[in-house]
Amino acid sequence: MATTSDIKKGLCINHNNDIYKIIEFLHVKPGKGPAFVRTKLKSLTNGKIIDNTFSAGHKIDVVRVETRKYQYLYNDGDNYYFMDEETYEQIHLPKDMIDAPQFLKEGEIVTIIVKAEDETPLTMDMPSTVIMEVTHTEPGVKGNTATNATKPATVESGAEVRVPLFVNEGDKIKINTETGEYLERVKE
Repeated sequence: MATTSDIKKGLCINHNNDIYKIIEFLHVKPGKGPAFVRTKLKSLTNGKIIDNTFSAGHKIDVVRVETRKYQYLYNDGDNYYFMDEETYEQIHLPKDMIDAPQFLKEGEIVTIIVKAEDETPLTMDMPSTVIMEVTHTEPGVKGNTATNATKPATVESGAEVRVPLFVNEGDKIKINTETGEYLERVKE
């Protein structure tokens, strides 16, 4: 059993009969009263995010997890199929376990968190950014750049992203997978 002093970002714990991953935490030591730890927890089974406060010294049940690299292969609508890079074993995850499935492209390397005791996949972490090719966008109108104007663009995975007017079809762009925002055009 661990205590609140062992809390760190990314730690997986058993809480209220579910497995949660700690997304954020803050040790608070008020001038009056006992110290406590304010946390933001993400359920690995349903994806819900909750706020929870643990009193200092509270015992927490840590779940042992392993992170493994997998290569994305394909999806059949509801299930996404991945291959372990070392053992070549294939696993599938339901769509709701994946944070940003619209930014997955074939061959992408992702991190899957697996419960060490029974090899159950818990969640999948996308890379923070992906580079994708623009497959369709309207041409930008010259002289229409007085402000930060954007236009819709479809990338190779089928997702739609708002991009600046100077981005054209065939350009490769970097996308933030958490927010779905355009970051920059990539030159190769």
